[in-house]
Amino acid sequence: MSELFDAVDALVASRASLPPPAERRRLRKAHGLTVEEVAAALKVRRATVSGWESGKTEPRPPERDAYARLLNKLAELYPAPVPTPAPASAAGAAPGPQAAAPETSTRPPAPAETRPEIPAPASGTGPTTASGHTPPPPAATIAAPAAAPRPAHAAGPSSTSRRPGMKKAAPANTPARGTDPRFANGPLAVVDAEDGQVLAYCVGGLVLDVPAKSLPSLVDWALKEARLGQPRLAGPGKDADPLLVLTEAACERYGLPVTLTQEEHLAGRLPENHKVVKQLARAEWKLTRRGFGPWARIYRPAQGSERTCVQLCIPSWHALDARHWGDAAQLPPAELVRLLGTYAERVMTPCGSTAVTGLELMTALHPPTRASEPDESGRRHSVRNPGSLGKDPVDPAPCEAPDGHPLLKDLPRFHRRTPAEVLVEEAYDWARPLTDDECMRRFLVGIDVNMAFAAGANGLVVGLGAPTHVERPVFDAKLPGSWLVDLSHVDLSRVRVGREWVELDADLLPSPFTPSGERPTGPAWYATPTVAYAVELGYDVAPIEAYVRYESGRYLDAWYNRLRDAYVRTMADLGVSADASPQEFLAAMDGYRERDPQLAIVVSAIKATVKGGIGKLRERPRGGGWKPGQPWPALARPTWRPDIRAAVISRTRTNMHRKIVKHAAFTGQYPVAILSDCAVYAADGPSPLDFLPYRDGKPLPGGWRLGVSPGMVKHEGTQTVLWGEGVREQFQAPELNLARYIKTGEVTTEDDGE
Repeated sequence: MSELFDAVDALVASRASLPPPAERRRLRKAHGLTVEEVAAALKVRRATVSGWESGKTEPRPPERDAYARLLNKLAELYPAPVPTPAPASAAGAAPGPQAAAPETSTRPPAPAETRPEIPAPASGTGPTTASGHTPPPPAATIAAPAAAPRPAHAAGPSSTSRRPGMKKAAPANTPARGTDPRFANGPLAVVDAEDGQVLAYCVGGLVLDVPAKSLPSLVDWALKEARLGQPRLAGPGKDADPLLVLTEAACERYGLPVTLTQEEHLAGRLPENHKVVKQLARAEWKLTRRGFGPWARIYRPAQGSERTCVQLCIPSWHALDARHWGDAAQLPPAELVRLLGTYAERVMTPCGSTAVTGLELMTALHPPTRASEPDESGRRHSVRNPGSLGKDPVDPAPCEAPDGHPLLKDLPRFHRRTPAEVLVEEAYDWARPLTDDECMRRFLVGIDVNMAFAAGANGLVVGLGAPTHVERPVFDAKLPGSWLVDLSHVDLSRVRVGREWVELDADLLPSPFTPSGERPTGPAWYATPTVAYAVELGYDVAPIEAYVRYESGRYLDAWYNRLRDAYVRTMADLGVSADASPQEFLAAMDGYRERDPQLAIVVSAIKATVKGGIGKLRERPRGGGWKPGQPWPALARPTWRPDIRAAVISRTRTNMHRKIVKHAAFTGQYPVAILSDCAVYAADGPSPLDFLPYRDGKPLPGGWRLGVSPGMVKHEGTQTVLWGEGVREQFQAPELNLARYIKTGEVTTEDDGE
């Protein structure tokens, strides 16, 4: 009997109803599936699925039953939107106010539940472009049932697309598109080609048809029809350029190589004689000095205040560094646009590596110039924006200049500068042997400071202009700069903590004045936060000379606030709340990356934006035939400021030492290793709560505190004391920095040499 039932079920399945071909395609794309993925699941060829979606062929048993089941499930998740009837336009009716708007009378608007409402501007007060013209209408984004006929498009300049696009449901946690009508479709789009059609995946689940047949026309489309971009982050700043992310299929469609050759990869760009580069030149588009590379900027010279520029990102050319973006380059378009869109909404539209974006974020939040007040003739002029670094670069002090800088061209060849000649403010890399008491404990527990360099930038006063040389100055902690001073007299065995003097074991503490943790032996150059910390510990200082900057401000505060908010908000989306108790926080951090791998990549990118942005403040020369004593391109930027980088790192290191001293004074526990923002302690248990002095859920004031906010700490990793002593014995290195390996426990000689 069961065989008869099976035969009946098979007979019914062979006639299973299927939606029309266009609806099949809509459902697949609504879930972010590719033709290849559907074909692999149904064990058929790619061309077979394409035939089903185009209506050329129909599926047969047994694939028909499985295909119908797939479509039914997708239809439950993404029901077809109900069309809104177009307003009737009777023939011969008297022309009314709507007669001048052909789009509203020739194609129906998208349903309210699937299209954000954009209010129509009042006459004379609506949104305009920078040139003062009313922006063009948006690219077509109508979602209609498959059975409905395609709406007609009005001819003339108001028609913005050759084909209507498609609107699909947005994945969870997809950032909403902005309310600025000029950028109604979000900051960026992932452009993909499939079955001869080019589609642009936008944030919010929107999919646009792209009519462009060549790369120059794609750039035109992005500027005139796509409505992509992001509003400026500060009043006198500039709106972000549209970003187009090209998939491998899109690269093939527009004549670009899917991958760069080894020679092109080393050069970082396509050769000047490439056919696409020539196409752009014939269309009078220009490329920046970095050429057509993984992050290509295509532009025409600005006309007045109107900018004409599009940014391209090509993941298959390694535009998205796997160290910071994980496997983002391999994601399907719908998932990739969600990831990049979230980053763009919370940080800014990426315009290069995370380091480049971190630096550009500083400029976007503090534009170098602004419009002046009207002069006698009513004209405005470009003037320095208060609180910014200005538009012109400034030379560093000689002690702040890295080796090879033009300021040092007169130094003898192979000269090694001493601490009294060069400012060395770097992160910690320090370790010591375990004491007998620490060897009796079972575990080594690592804690890591969240976004340590961002926390170091918070509230930091930095110089905004050129340095002034001063002989025998009186130290002023409020004056940013570099100071030549002898701090070898600071004795860590007796320091002031708050208003009290405490006794400590100086042999178990790193010096706060050097990256190696060794006590200084004579005069050396230090940034202001380092010297200020020596005064805080209770010791007098007598600088020999200094390079100070009288024009100063909290330049990085807005940068810190935006990155902090982006990090905390994304961690909250991953289930790690800023209000969690220490126990809840540790539990929430356990496996948080697996809850949403895409948002976890956003977190990594945000953290890389912080570190990379600070590092870019002292970008070194990279190839190009550079020789010591010659300038390199980065020196032409007003944001090339090694003094600001030094101040941030100085403050980050002294912040960490302050917590170490506070913890040691209260508990008698000292770290056994420190690497950058990670500290390792010996403990009786495997959890940070086994050595952090929490009382009634409250941490030690001024000490380590578990939490998600920048400056607070998380659990980095735990290994046994036997493991630590074993690897040190294996490599015959009693002071091997265990903080480098505490996370995974894997130790290699290659890692130790980094």
